[in-house]
Amino acid sequence: MQKRNDILVKVRDAVRHPYAWPGGYPIYTLMSDGETLCAKCVRENYRAISESTRHNSRDGWAAAGTFVLWETTSGPEHCAHCGDELESAYGDVSKED
Repeated sequence: MQKRNDILVKVRDAVRHPYAWPGGYPIYTLMSDGETLCAKCVRENYRAISESTRHNSRDGWAAAGTFVLWETTSGPEHCAHCGDELESAYGDVSKED
């Protein structure tokens, strides 16, 4: 399990640089309740995320880490806060070409 300060460093980096390098893939934040937030929502709610993560709160704002959504298998994923569709690196792999 990652330390809370390490998680906050990754979240802060994802807010400052919302795309992975190399590749340019969007970076999302995984919350402790299993939901995903886009970079815009993390930026807008960073204070609440930082405080909840530092204090290990169970209010839904604590971050668990950051990740790239490589692919989806059951349709598009959405940001838990704003509802915007999250872009995956390789798209929906369940669709046939």
